[in-house]
Amino acid sequence: EVLGVPVSANGSEIKAAYRRLARTWHPDVVSVNQKEMSADRFMRIHAAYSTLSDPNQRADYDRNLRRWNRPFTTMEATATAVASYGFSSYGANRNWETDQCW
Repeated sequence: EVLGVPVSANGSEIKAAYRRLARTWHPDVVSVNQKEMSADRFMRIHAAYSTLSDPNQRADYDRNLRRWNRPFTTMEATATAVASYGFSSYGANRNWETDQCW
């Protein structure tokens, strides 16, 4: 969704979408008044690309995506799905490539 590619996109389509969006949203290429917004957007784009470009991470993401599309029956099931998807560790995978602009 972040990269604007279909679920069935292959590696080259994902890479092309990432490059197109990175050229648009990278904080070094946007105007001064949009830097704060573009930094957040660029981090999301990079996180999506790093997840989808790694075959193991993409397999995990696809499994979790199917889990999200099932209806939940209890609050416990909702909490389990959220914890397994990893929202709490969104920033844990940051590295020099994503932080070098800040």
